[in-house]
Parts: sequence; structure tokens; C-alpha cells
Amino acid sequence: MTLIGLIRHGVTDWNYEYRAQGQVDIPLNDEGRRQAELLSKRMENEEWDYIYSSDLSRAFETAEIIGRIKNVEVKTDPRLREMNCGLIEGTTEQDRVSKWGYGWSKLDLGIEPNAEIITRGMKCLMDISERHPDKKILIISHGALIGLTLKKLIPHIDTEEHLHNTSVTILNKDQFRWDCELYNCINHLNVENLNS
Repeated sequence: MTLIGLIRHGVTDWNYEYRAQGQVDIPLNDEGRRQAELLSKRMENEEWDYIYSSDLSRAFETAEIIGRIKNVEVKTDPRLREMNCGLIEGTTEQDRVSKWGYGWSKLDLGIEPNAEIITRGMKCLMDISERHPDKKILIISHGALIGLTLKKLIPHIDTEEHLHNTSVTILNKDQFRWDCELYNCINHLNVENLNS
């Protein structure tokens, strides 16, 4: 059985500012690094064979922090990047309403369609799982890419809850289908849990 751990990157300043990050290369902030360190402590005693990451720095740095603890080299795949947000990258909701009006989401602003994001995410996960059958693989990516891909991959599981920064979702794949062992877990961010 192949096991895949999907992790959303640590938090950034733009997350706090509710800016559309998309494929702009925004780094982790200090809190994001702290989240990644707490996550790496959680992963310390777990067995993972491979780590893949988006090549955007907020995901890659999250992956590197885990990779150091696990002594596993991080491989990047640009297909794991966040959705391309087109003209809205770097903007807040207020910016978008000021510039394009309340109907901005119905305009053609160069935003990558959900279907394309899903196709990209599915193809990447299938390629990685076929490359490493019966292995345990961590994949560090972004909220929209992970969330949309999960809806397609495990439609029988409720995945409506917003994915938290550094949340862990664990999937297993047998011969016929994917299933979800854990969804959107952030227990590692509760420091008291780590000390018990």
C-alpha cells in the first residue's frame, strides 16, 4: 500500500493579510517557520521514504525543515505549485472590489480554472505514487491545489473544512482506490500535546 502525506505550507505574511498568493514566491514568516519546526518534531518518529515539494519557497522551506529532521532530500515538482491567480495575485478582496467591482470573480482575470488545477494535481500525485509503489511519501504544497485535488481523489470523504497551514492529510492507495486516514490535522501546533 502506498501512503501519501499531504501538507500545506507554513503561514506567510500574505496569509495574514488575506492576499491572493497564487504563484508569487512569498516566503514563510517567523510564525510559518515555527509551525514547520513543530511539524518536523511530529514527523521525527514517523517513517517517510520520500519528500516532494512545490518549488515555491513557502512550500520548499516547509519541506526542507522536515527533510533535515528526517534526513531525506526534498525533490521539487512545479506541478505542485499553487493555482495561478492571474491578475488578482497580491490583492485583497477589498483591492479586487475597488478595481473590478463586486462581480470580479465572474470576470476573466487570467485565473487558472479549477479543472486545470485538479488535472495537474491528480497527474502529479499519480506519477509520484506510481514511481514509488508501497512507499511512504510526503508532499508539501498549497491550499487550493491540495483541496481541489482531494475533492477529486477522495470524493467519498467530506473535505469541506478549510486546510490549515502545516495541516497533515494522510491518504493510502490500494490497488483500486484512495482512502483518507487523517484529514487536516494540526495537533502538532498545540505545544502541550508535544510535551505529553
